[in-house]
Amino acid sequence: MPSLHLAFLASHSGSNVQSILNAIKKKLLDAKPCVIISNNSKAYVLERAKIENIPSYHISSLKYPEQEQRDSAIIEHLEKHNADTIVLAGYMKKLSSRVIEHFKGRVLNIHPALLPKYGGDSMYGMAVHQAVIDAKEIESGATVHLVNSEYDKGRILAQEIVPVFPDDSPEILAARVLAVEHQIYWRTLEKIAKGEIEI
Repeated sequence: MPSLHLAFLASHSGSNVQSILNAIKKKLLDAKPCVIISNNSKAYVLERAKIENIPSYHISSLKYPEQEQRDSAIIEHLEKHNADTIVLAGYMKKLSSRVIEHFKGRVLNIHPALLPKYGGDSMYGMAVHQAVIDAKEIESGATVHLVNSEYDKGRILAQEIVPVFPDDSPEILAARVLAVEHQIYWRTLEKIAKGEIEI
């Protein structure tokens, strides 16, 4: 029986989801993908779910106008599919405290910078990489952390550094960081599965 039963929440292409699914298929990660949820009906991650034969759901304000309705739907689907670890992978909505509390200590996120630097409410996507470049940093990277009620403030589980070069554009830096994300996320999950990281 797999050590982890994973649920994925993503808003766009879900490349980090795919890297984790690939690690599971290669038996590098002892986990079962249970369900994929997106707030974006056109997100390619929902197509990935079909390809991989994973149950998937679109949960957004279009279908569930009230926050409480959305929370209930998310919790219901996570429980229905026996998810015990929630993996945020480019999920562009802040999870409510109700959902976080329901799965307390079992919600992970990946951030494209070395937290606590360049985290917070508006720090996502290219804005993060632009801020790193503007500050003339020589290092950036990726951070896997637990999710709490404050943006990017949860306990850090793993970090990996990538260099920042003087001629980097945000897009070039983003690609370099994403390549690291695709490794560090599933490796962190595997350490959790093996009990090497306690959550």
